[in-house]
Amino acid sequence: MLFEPAFDAKMSRTKNRPLVRGLIGKRAAFLFALATGVLGTSILWYGVNPTTALLGAGNLALYAFAYTPLKRIHPVNTWVGAIVGAVPPLMGWCAAASQYSTTNTSITSPSSIWAESQELLFTQQATGGWLLAALLFAWQFPHFFALSHAVRFEYAGAGYRMLTSTNIPMAARVSLRYSLAMFPICAGLSYYDVTDPGFLVTSSVINGWMLKEAVRFWRLNGEKGSARALFWASVLQLPIVLVLGMAHKKGLWERVWRGIFGEEDLDDEWEDDE
Repeated sequence: MLFEPAFDAKMSRTKNRPLVRGLIGKRAAFLFALATGVLGTSILWYGVNPTTALLGAGNLALYAFAYTPLKRIHPVNTWVGAIVGAVPPLMGWCAAASQYSTTNTSITSPSSIWAESQELLFTQQATGGWLLAALLFAWQFPHFFALSHAVRFEYAGAGYRMLTSTNIPMAARVSLRYSLAMFPICAGLSYYDVTDPGFLVTSSVINGWMLKEAVRFWRLNGEKGSARALFWASVLQLPIVLVLGMAHKKGLWERVWRGIFGEEDLDDEWEDDE
C-alpha cells in the first residue's frame, strides 16, 4: 500500500485503503511495515527456526520489491505473486518438521543454518511441504484470473498489466492448465504418504468441479457468468481439499481405531533386553 496509493485510488476495490484516504501518513505506514516485518521475522527465528524465518523474510521482499513493481510492467507478475502465495504452506511444513530435526539449531552460524535448511527443505521428508506449496501455487491462477476478469478494465485504467486486461484467451488457458495440475499434485500427496489413497478419490471430486468451471471459462472466454462460476469454485475448492487432506492424513484413521478399541500399535512395540 505504501508504494501504490496513487494507483489504488483508481480502483473501486482499493480506493478506500487508509493511505489513499489519508487516514495515515507514509511515514507511519513505513514504520508499521518495518516494525511488523522485523518483529515477525524475529519471532519466527527465535520461536520456530531460522529456515522458516528466512523463508518469511524472503517472501516479504519478493512481494514488496518484485511482485508489486511487476504489476505495472508485465503480466508475469501473477506467476511471481503465485510464488508468494505458495511459500506460507512451505513455511508451515518447515515449522512443524523442526521438532524432528537433528540439526543443532542452538548454533546460528551460517553452516548450521544451511545444514538445517537442507534437512528441512531438500530431503525426501520435505516432499509434502513442496507439494502443498505447489497446490497453492496452481490454485492462484484460476482464482485470480476469474476474480480479475470482472475488474479487468479497472486494472488497465490504473496501469496494472494483468493478463485478463491484455489477453483473456491466454488467461483462460492458463486457468485451465493449472486447474488440471490439481490432479497430479493431489496424487503426489498420496504417493508420498502424506495422505492415504482415499484422498486421491475424494479430492478428485472437488478438483473435477473446479476443472469443469475452468473449461467453461476457457470456452466462453469469461463471458456468460463463467468467470464468476470459476471464482466461486476456486473459493470453495481450496479449503475443501485442505480439509480432506487433514481427514485423509496417512495413518490417522488407524490411530483413531486403536484409540477407540484399545488395540496395540505393533509398530511401537519394543523388547526389554535387560
